[in-house]
Amino acid sequence: MAAMTRRAALRMAALPVLGLALALARDLAAFALPQRCPGCGVAADPEGFLCARCRRAIPRLETALCARCLAAGRDPIGCRVHGGFSVRAAWIYDERAALVVHALKFQERPGLARALGETLARALPPEARPDLVLEVPLHRTRRRERGYNQAALLADALATTLAVPRWPEALIRVRATRAQARLGAAARRANLAGAFRLAQPKALAGRSVLIVDDVLTTGATLEACLAPLEAAGARAKGLALAWAQ
Repeated sequence: MAAMTRRAALRMAALPVLGLALALARDLAAFALPQRCPGCGVAADPEGFLCARCRRAIPRLETALCARCLAAGRDPIGCRVHGGFSVRAAWIYDERAALVVHALKFQERPGLARALGETLARALPPEARPDLVLEVPLHRTRRRERGYNQAALLADALATTLAVPRWPEALIRVRATRAQARLGAAARRANLAGAFRLAQPKALAGRSVLIVDDVLTTGATLEACLAPLEAAGARAKGLALAWAQ
């Protein structure tokens, strides 16, 4: 039993080294091999992932949505009731946007987020420039598994582009939740109810806050994140890279 415990400890200790080796191997491959756009196959900048033509072809969302109406299954466009739940997205999710999101989220390409700061910034009208940028948090267990929070990386890139402050972990996920991908709209909303709280609610009162996520689907995640911000008196809005209609 002791020998098994020692072997398990050695395997755990080797994980960070293995992760570093894999990261170095990916960097070396990116340097040695030309990047091809996964959308059409032409040469592409590794930082941009898609070529310029494929990126321009992704449809853009030109209007704000209401996360609360979207989560409740109502028409999310043109809502005048839930001012604290307004969200925007840079793209409408299509096969090209899916390639970018999947690479960022599941293929260990966190560096892609740096090139998306301008994309996110262009989705904001001038009057929506925030005082502060937050991210949709991952639970610590999920973040440990993935190694990073893609929403935090996007928030960093946007804050840098806008030259506004970032407050990492101002919003905290207080409990782990089931994976959302296979849940319906009502189940997603129930799954996330009460899952988030603010670290310092009083510090956000009256502040213009933008909270960033990667994909807006049913609106349940951003609704659950915006609820404590509204309760704290923040003037909060949401922004996602893409809206999966």
